[in-house]
Amino acid sequence: MSVKPLADRVLVRPLDAQEKTAGGIFIPDNAKEKPQKGEVVAVGPGKITDSGTKIEMTLKTGDKVLYGKYSGTEVTVDGAELLILRESDVLAIV
Repeated sequence: MSVKPLADRVLVRPLDAQEKTAGGIFIPDNAKEKPQKGEVVAVGPGKITDSGTKIEMTLKTGDKVLYGKYSGTEVTVDGAELLILRESDVLAIV
């Protein structure tokens, strides 16, 4: 991976959106919702406070996470669609 997040940011690979409902109905591409679940690909070193202390990151590479529907910035790295977001934008580890 050629991208290394800075400070308290993480790089997340969104997991594919569900293509079929529980009842077996296939969802067309234009009706799918944005994914809110992903896998952490890379983690920044942590945030440094105004007093100079470093706040360590809670997340680590490989964690499956839930994040807000419209949070982060979408980027393309080596042909893969990824998302850069702050650790505080992550809602939970699954």
